[in-house]
Amino acid sequence: MEGLKVVCVGGGLGAPTVMRGLKKHTENITGLIGVTDSGRSTGKVRIALDVPAPGDIRSALVTLAEGDPTLRRVFQHRFRTDKSEDLDGMAFGNLFLAALTQLEGSFLGAVEAAARLLAVRGRVLPVTLYNTHLCAVLADGTIVEQEVNVRAPGKAPIERIFLKDAHVDPCEGTVEAIEEADLITLGPGSLFTTVCACLLVPEIARAIARARGLVVYVANTTRQPGQTEGFTIADHVARVRDHLGGSGLDVVLLNDDAPSADLREHYAAQGLDYLEPTTAELAAIRALGIEPVLAALIDTSGPRQLWEKLDTIRHHPDRVADALVALVRSRAEVT
Repeated sequence: MEGLKVVCVGGGLGAPTVMRGLKKHTENITGLIGVTDSGRSTGKVRIALDVPAPGDIRSALVTLAEGDPTLRRVFQHRFRTDKSEDLDGMAFGNLFLAALTQLEGSFLGAVEAAARLLAVRGRVLPVTLYNTHLCAVLADGTIVEQEVNVRAPGKAPIERIFLKDAHVDPCEGTVEAIEEADLITLGPGSLFTTVCACLLVPEIARAIARARGLVVYVANTTRQPGQTEGFTIADHVARVRDHLGGSGLDVVLLNDDAPSADLREHYAAQGLDYLEPTTAELAAIRALGIEPVLAALIDTSGPRQLWEKLDTIRHHPDRVADALVALVRSRAEVT
């Protein structure tokens, strides 16, 4: 859609998936990416070099990059070595962003410099420049700190999440991007540690809640161990709505292309139970004041091997983008 302005909020594999699909429809994409990840190579860089989490920013930059393919590949390259525990599994792009932060004097300067080098079409912004950590209060009263512990399986259910720093401002340009957007997407991705973590920056959540653009939550396809065991789809939606202050979420986009029984069983064995958009679920979502919309969204190519991450029934970039563009067009016709 010519002139369509989009903001994609999230991180991990989810927001880049949406961005990858939408870049075929518009050049006006801004990724607002979370920076509270503390696991794997990102966590090592945060500890050693005192920067916000670079990993999800790196992936978003590469997603929108139009530059040299070799540079894109090396940005995502992970070192393999048995000689250094710190370097083994380290993503080169994480180190590159940390180096640019020291050279440019700020993390935002580093992200902008990397975007120029990668010839990014669109824009990638961290939701905040604070090197803060995600924390959670569990149902048994325990408080856990750092994202890697908030998402850890085998603990009591998550009651509430918060940031370790009490006052966290948004990154320059984020609120303005939300205000100008025709479409704002949330997710897919880990409910607490990705989607809602971004909404813990108060001005980000307020800007989305009062946005003129269409706000769409791209719902997860499965439950996630350590975060959403026992959750319904409506439970996911309610948590996102609550983190927006109780209003502002317009649509929930749900997959109605049911995966095969074999695929469901494969993921269920890992605690990733498929979330079926039943009639009861749709009614429960509408009762929250939010419109559920069904579309064929998933990638049916089967399981993948991910480095130190759980695979899941993932979304297909083109299918998600087509459904989102259809929603925007439908809204334009009504108004």
